[in-house]
Amino acid sequence: MRQLLNTLFVTSEDIYLSLDGENVVANREKKVAARYPLHTLSGILSFSYSGASPALMGACAKRGILLAFCTPRGRFLARVCGESNGNVLLRRTQYRVADDPEQSCRVARSMVFGKLYNARWSIERTKRDHGLRVDVDQLSEVSARMYALLPQVLEETSLDSLRGLEGTGAAGYFSIFDQMILGDREVFRFQSRSRRPPLDPVNALLSFAYALLANECAAALESVGLDAYVGFLHRDRPGRSSLALDLMEELRPCVADRFVLTVINNRLLKKKDFYYRENGGVYLSDDARRSFLQRWQDRKKDTITHPYLGEKMPWGLIPWIQALLLARYLRGDLDMYPAFLWK
Repeated sequence: MRQLLNTLFVTSEDIYLSLDGENVVANREKKVAARYPLHTLSGILSFSYSGASPALMGACAKRGILLAFCTPRGRFLARVCGESNGNVLLRRTQYRVADDPEQSCRVARSMVFGKLYNARWSIERTKRDHGLRVDVDQLSEVSARMYALLPQVLEETSLDSLRGLEGTGAAGYFSIFDQMILGDREVFRFQSRSRRPPLDPVNALLSFAYALLANECAAALESVGLDAYVGFLHRDRPGRSSLALDLMEELRPCVADRFVLTVINNRLLKKKDFYYRENGGVYLSDDARRSFLQRWQDRKKDTITHPYLGEKMPWGLIPWIQALLLARYLRGDLDMYPAFLWK
C-alpha cells in the first residue's frame, strides 16, 4: 500500500478495505494491516480482488472520493459513483480541451516532449552501457538531432506541426533501434517499424508490449475519471482509446522499448518462441507470451524515483500517477501537465 498525491494505492492482492468511523481500514486475513483517515484522501485505487465493504463505497461516493478497482495485472474493472458524480465536471473539461486545438496542443506537446526526451535517454543509456559494442558515432548523431527537436516541441502551437516533429524524432530513433539490439542477431534484426501484422520477431515483441502498455494507460485514465477514448494528440476514432495512446507516448521508450531490449539482449527468447504466418506476420507462441507477461509483471515491481514527485514507487504505478497528474492539470490544480521524464 502506498499513499501518493493524496491517493491510496492498494497493490497487495489480499487486502480487503473497510470503513471504521472516519478511517479506511486495510485488512489482511481479518487483521488490521493499516488505517488511513478518510478526509485526507482524494482517491483510492485497489489492485486487489478482495474488494471493499459497501459502507466504504457509500462513504467514498458521498464525499466525492474516487474509489476504483483494477485487477492485480492492472485491467480496469469498475469505479464507484454516487448520486452526484464529480467526474462529470472533469470529463466536460476534458471534452472542451479536446475540442480546442490550442489547448489540446498544450497538453500534447508535453507528452511528445516526454517521448522524445525518453527515447533520447534510451539511446544515451545504450552508449553508456555498451559503448564498445555499438556504433557510438551513429547513435550520438541521432541523439543530437533528437535533442535539437526538444525546444521546437515546447514552442509548437500547431497540432499538425507537433505531429510532424514527433514523426521526425520517431524516424530517427527507429533508424538506430537495431544498433541497440545485442542479442541473437540471426533472429532479432530490426529494419523498420511494422504492425498489423508485425513482420519480424522484434516488431512482434514491440507490438505486444505496446498493447499491454496501452491497456494499462486506459485502465489508469478510466480509474481517475477520464475518458480514455477522447485524446489530445490522437484524434477521435471509433473503438480507439485515443487518450490512452496519448499517455503511453512518453512511456513507450522507457517502459515498453527498454523492456523488449532487455528480453532480447538477455537472450530470454529464441527463434522457437515465434511462429510465422503465410501473410508474413510474426507472432509470439502461447508459451512465449505467458513468459513475456510474467516478466512484464515482475518488471512492474521494480522501483523508481518519480522525476516530478521525487518519491520512490513501483514502475507499475507510473501510468496511474501520470493519469492523476493529467486529471489535476485539467482541474486547474497544475499549471501544466508534467510529462514523465526518465532519469
